[in-house]
Amino acid sequence: MRVFLAIDLPEQVVDTLSTIQSFLPVGRPVDALNFHLTLAFLGEQHDELVEEIHHSLQLLSARPFELELAGLDIFGSNEPKILYAGVTKNEALASLHKKIRGALHASGLQLSRERFHPHVTLARFKRGISHKELERLRSYVFEHLNFKLDAFTVSHFSLYRSTLHRDGAIHEKLSRYPLI
Repeated sequence: MRVFLAIDLPEQVVDTLSTIQSFLPVGRPVDALNFHLTLAFLGEQHDELVEEIHHSLQLLSARPFELELAGLDIFGSNEPKILYAGVTKNEALASLHKKIRGALHASGLQLSRERFHPHVTLARFKRGISHKELERLRSYVFEHLNFKLDAFTVSHFSLYRSTLHRDGAIHEKLSRYPLI
């Protein structure tokens, strides 16, 4: 199964991001039901390994923390791929990510050494966006560059199964891991 670990967003945050997203001039918006902050994408894994990962994550110890979303940006400046809401620098989030990587490693899963860039994906873009659309997108991002949401408490993270469909992914929560 295709799985990932993520922080769930409070309803108020989802509503605000959805409102910001509704003014998007170009691109394919992500369904607001799929808004999340990915901690680790695990890819396609066998059920046995997912069970092993689940047991390791149950032993993980981390405290709740405050998280703040701020600013919009794009992955791929000249050839945009993703529009996202950024995250204010957060040591507790970085520590949780590191602990999760350790738990995954202990379960036998080696993730690639990508730099952790926490974000919430709001939209995706097809290849070959026109110059005019790119300018409209840049203007939209500039207008929302300084947006900032009230901080919220992260009290858990979740393991999700992601099933790809023609209209996008469907995410199913498999387990929840409290931070205490």
